[in-house]
Amino acid sequence: MSAPLIVDQALLDGLSVDAAVSPRRRKNRNFHAHDADAAHRLLNAIEPGSYVAPHQHLDPAKDETMIVVRGRLGVVFFDADGGVTQTVVLGPDGAACGVNIPHGVFHSVLACQPGTVFFEAKAGPYLPLGEAERAAWAPLEGDAGAAAYAESLRRLFGSFAD
Repeated sequence: MSAPLIVDQALLDGLSVDAAVSPRRRKNRNFHAHDADAAHRLLNAIEPGSYVAPHQHLDPAKDETMIVVRGRLGVVFFDADGGVTQTVVLGPDGAACGVNIPHGVFHSVLACQPGTVFFEAKAGPYLPLGEAERAAWAPLEGDAGAAAYAESLRRLFGSFAD
């Protein structure tokens, strides 16, 4: 039997440090034991400059819930053609602190402040995104146009992302 894990500032600080030095500018701390587990619960630390390519989850069991515990997280929702339909800034002390994203909704997230950490819950098992789940209208992470596209998303949040 495992010991309880207390989510404290030291854990969040360490996760943010790991994210800051990661090439992808993010790091997660899983609470589930295996990728095959039925429920995935994790902390995600994300730093400014990380690019999460727009995507959707097609499996009806893959609705995704995010609650920000520290910092500011920008969330962007898109229509099927890549048009922005909605944006929201989430923060633990803001007007909104979390979101539930239904399966089939294209979305992306970005850190609006250093040290941003959010709790995420969704159904397992972990499976890499399928071709139909990727946004054909957006560059993939690492593609030549990814940095410029990520900057266009950041600009949607103005002073929240400065």
